[in-house]
Order: sequence, then C-alpha cells, then structure tokens
Amino acid sequence: MSKATTALIKGDCIKALKKLKQESIDLIFADPPYNLSGDNSLTVHSGKPVKCDKGMWDKIENIHNFNFSWLKECKRVLKPTGTIWISGTLHNHPSIGVTLKELGFWIINDLIWFKPNATPLLSKNRFAPSTELIWVASKNKKYYFNYDLAKSTNNGKQMRNLWIMNAKRHITPHPTEKPEELLERIISIGSRKGDMVLDPFMGSGTSAVISKRLLRDYIGIEISPEYIKLAKARLKKEKVASI
Repeated sequence: MSKATTALIKGDCIKALKKLKQESIDLIFADPPYNLSGDNSLTVHSGKPVKCDKGMWDKIENIHNFNFSWLKECKRVLKPTGTIWISGTLHNHPSIGVTLKELGFWIINDLIWFKPNATPLLSKNRFAPSTELIWVASKNKKYYFNYDLAKSTNNGKQMRNLWIMNAKRHITPHPTEKPEELLERIISIGSRKGDMVLDPFMGSGTSAVISKRLLRDYIGIEISPEYIKLAKARLKKEKVASI
C-alpha cells in the first residue's frame, strides 16, 4: 500500500468544505467550538481560577446557525458508508444533536468520554465536569464499523459507549487538544487503511498525526496559522505504521 496523503487547508471551515467533492470522505472527526469563552467564564490553571478565553475561534455569535452550516456541508461530502464523530460538552452538544436530527443524519451512538483525572472545580454550587460527549452518526444504517476490532481491543468484550481515558498532558499549546489514544480508537474503528479522514476543526493536528500513523488519507481544515504550523511540525516527526 502506498503512503497516505495529507492535505492541510488554512481557512474558514464552511468555505473550505464547500470546495470538497461530494461523497468523498469515509470518516469525519469534528471538535467544533464549544462556545465556552466569555467575560463571565472561568477555568482552572495551576490550581487558580482564570478567565476562560480559548481564542476568537471559540466565540460564535449564533452557535446553532453555525452548527447547521458546517454539518450540512459535512453530510454532503460524507460517503453513504461513512460516519461522523463529533466531540463536545453541554455548552454546544445539545445544538449538535438537534442539528443532526434536522439534517436527517442517522444517530448511531452518544459516546461518553470519562476523564478520571479531569480538572477540579473550584466553585461549590455544581458537580465537577469530568466528561465529554461524542455524537456518532451516519447518512443511513449501512455504515462501516469495525466491531471485531473494537471487541478485540476491549479484552474480547463488547465495547460500550462509556470510554474511560485520562486527560493526557497536552503536546501543544492548543487549549482543547484531544489525546492521541482517543483519536486512534475512533479512526481505527471507523475506517480502513487507505480511507479518507476529514477534520474540519483540525487544531494542532492530533487527527492528522493519527491518520498518518494508521495509513489513512487525510484532509484537515484550520483557521489559525499558529495551529497549522504546529500540525505541520507534528506530522514531520510522525512515523507511519508498519504494513
């Protein structure tokens, strides 16, 4: 098998998606803006409360309209046998679920990623957030899903929709970087070698690195020049899997 191809596109995801060929993508992994950033939003850094400001990309005026626009294009480029995996939190995930229904996607699963070592909560008026949600959807019921691989990597037992993985220390400065372990599981179960993987919100390139490692072709879209640069640096260091 020839070496996997990788294309990184700098720009607005909706404009870039419109230029992709219809039904050309086997798997989409999307980690869209959570709309968490704001003047009244706080997070914890080094045990101290700090303003939650992930960047301008996380500040969407009408998040539901935005979700409808990019998901509509994702449905257009997704193959009939393909799947889309969308990570998020309660700040945006209800809108994603409603939009998937509005666009006629078939919702396969709602995965729960539980992080036992999640950031502690300083306030005492709610439960400490320790999960992220991942919608899994397709155009119809004839999608690709490697059940046997999922079972074999889960000690021979059916893999459930609760995934327990620690939140790893970030490799890059990107504030919402996903662990490689998470992307490796998604891409290996949801696609074959030589398939085309798309990430419309690539960030610092975790999905790009894993796609290269697993011999998947890849298209990543990212609006930030800084994160494109980080992704390219990571890809240069990545070795492909042995065939």
